[in-house]
Order: sequence, then structure tokens, then C-alpha cells
Amino acid sequence: MRRSTSHRPERVATLIQESLAATIALKLKDPRVGFATITGVTVSADVKHATVRVSVLGSDEEKQATMDGLEHARGFLRTHLARTLDLRSVPELHMVLDRGLEHATRIDQIIDSIKQDETDP
Repeated sequence: MRRSTSHRPERVATLIQESLAATIALKLKDPRVGFATITGVTVSADVKHATVRVSVLGSDEEKQATMDGLEHARGFLRTHLARTLDLRSVPELHMVLDRGLEHATRIDQIIDSIKQDETDP
């Protein structure tokens, strides 16, 4: 017997990511929220929870302020999703800081440093 797998969580995640990106850029007025990019959304199989990964440019303090602002705006963002997306229920949003870009940049710096050390006499 073949088990059918639903792609609904992935479709919902894509809709949420697109909508949140636009909402944060255009409608969110919190001065704490700096340059934030939604790098991904993962929705649970029951579509009750969505983990929203956010990349933020700036210092550690600016990143924390942006995450605090987004956490404060969670209700507003969820309400906006409910109004704009055709979903029976909107998942609970969980914002997490995505440090992937930072790690990639740091690795590039280390590699460049190693290459520089190898070419120096």
C-alpha cells in the first residue's frame, strides 16, 4: 500500500514567506525592525505552527532589536496573513534568527586568510 504525502505544508510555507516578506517591508512600522529578510518558512505537518527564519543585517544589538520588534508584531503579522491568505486557520508564527549568511561570510574570511598565508613568502 502506497502512502500519499501531502505537499500542503510546503505550499502554505511558500505563501507565508511571500506574504510576510511583503508585509514586513511595506506595512510594518516598528522602528526596531531593521533590514530583515525572510530566508525560509517551515510549516508543521498539521499546519498549526510555522517557523519563520529571518536574516538580519547589522550589529548583534540591531539583530536583537529587529527580532524583538518582529516578536512584538507577531499578532499583527498573523492577523494580516489571515486577511490575505485563503487558509482555514493561520499557523502560530515562531520567529528565529537565521545566522547562515554570517557563517558563510566567516568561512569565506577564513578561506581567504588561509590563501593569503599560503601566498605570502
